Amino acid sequence: MRLLLVEDDDRVAAALSAVLAKHGIDVAHARGGEEALRALLPDDGPPFDVVLLDLGLPDQDGFEVCSRIRRGSRTPVIMVTARADVRSRIHGLNLGADDYVVKPYDTGELLARIHAVSRRRAAEDRDPARSTGGTGAARRTVRFGPVAIETSTRQVVVDGTQVALTRKEFDLLALLAQRPGVVFRREQIISEVWRTNWEGTGRTLEVHVASLRAKLGLPALIETVRGVGYRLVVPTD
Repeated sequence: MRLLLVEDDDRVAAALSAVLAKHGIDVAHARGGEEALRALLPDDGPPFDVVLLDLGLPDQDGFEVCSRIRRGSRTPVIMVTARADVRSRIHGLNLGADDYVVKPYDTGELLARIHAVSRRRAAEDRDPARSTGGTGAARRTVRFGPVAIETSTRQVVVDGTQVALTRKEFDLLALLAQRPGVVFRREQIISEVWRTNWEGTGRTLEVHVASLRAKLGLPALIETVRGVGYRLVVPTD
C-alpha cells in the first residue's frame, strides 16, 4: 500500500511513518497542502491508495486541501485532526473525506481505518455499480413524501429541488428507503454501506445520519431507534 501523509509536524510524521512502515505501508510525506497536491499529480510511479490529511497545515486549511483533492482524484482521504466537534466532522465528510479520525488516536484504530477505506475503494474499482448506482439498467425512482430518489443517477430531490449528497450519504438513504418503516440495525447499515463489520465505524454512521437530516431539511425523516439502529419514517402530509 502507498500512502501520502500530509502533516506539518516532522516529529509526528516521522513517528507515524515508522509505525506504518512496520505494517508494510510505503509512506510519502508532504508538509503542506500545495506539496500534497503536487504529490498527487499523475506521474510514472504507482498511485497513492490513501491520503492521511491533517487539517492544521501552514499554507492552507486542510478542508480546502480535501476539496481540491476530491475535485481531481478518487483517492480515499482520511482526515486526522484534533477538531472533535460534530460540525467539523460533517463538514469534512461533506467535502468528500472518506473517514475522520480525532487526535489522540489509537494506532491500531488508525491502521484499521486505513485498510477499511482502501478495501472499499478497491471493491468499487472492481465493481463500478457500487459507486455509480447501476450498470445501465432502466431508471428507477423511489418516492416517499416529498422525497424522490433516482437510483440509476444517484440523485435525490426534495420538493422539486435537487439535494447534493456525498456517496455514503446517498448509499445510507437508499438503503433505508428500501424498506420504509423497518428498523435497520446499526451493524447491518455499517456492513452494507461501509462494507465492514468494524465497530469503530459507528461514530461515522451517526455523523452521516446527522448530515442527511440537515441536508434534506427533514429531521424527522430518519428516526433513531435507541440501542438498535435507524429507520425511515415516511411523511404523512
